[in-house]
Formats: sequence, structure tokens, C-alpha cells
Amino acid sequence: MPPRGIKKGTKWARMYEQVKKSERAQGRSADRAEEIAARTVNKERARSGKTRQSSRLSRSDISSSRRGGLRSGHGPGGRTRDQLYEEAKKKGVEGRSRMNKRQLAAAVGRR
Repeated sequence: MPPRGIKKGTKWARMYEQVKKSERAQGRSADRAEEIAARTVNKERARSGKTRQSSRLSRSDISSSRRGGLRSGHGPGGRTRDQLYEEAKKKGVEGRSRMNKRQLAAAVGRR
């Protein structure tokens, strides 16, 4: 069930269903998938000015889809060393093969 005020067939209803389907495909329970989908839609509506009230963070933060769960608590260390290495490779960081995870994170963050 989409959040209150969302009419069937609208952009927001389609977004809700897509996010819910995606979360279910990732193995989340139906209740958890619905919660995540509703929160995502509500935040995007707030960002676009379609709600009566919205927090400052909702208006100024990067979009939920672009953020991709950066602050969702996926593991204690964030990105893996391999992910950092690939990003450093794309950015042309020299000496990356000899760097550990912390050094890679610092090098990628500087560029």
C-alpha cells in the first residue's frame, strides 16, 4: 500500500512499486520492503516540494537513488578495498596497488 495521498498510476505510485519489488528481490521481508519503499517515495516527494512540510535535510541531501544506501548501515567498514581500488583506478591514483584500505579511502576522497 503506497503512502497516504499517493494516487494509483502516478509517478510516485510507480516508484513505490518499483522500490518495493527491488527490495523484495534483494531478500527483504514484505513489511521491510514496504517500509523502505514508502520512506523513499516520501523523501523524493519532499525533495520535489510536493509535501506540506519537509526537513532541511530532505531538501538539500542528494537523492535516495543517487545516494544508493551510503548511510544505510551496510557493514562496519563501508566500501570494500576492491571497490576503493577500482575507484582509485578510474581516478588515476598512482601507487594504488601498494595501498591498504584506509590509504585508498583517503586517496579517493582527495580527488
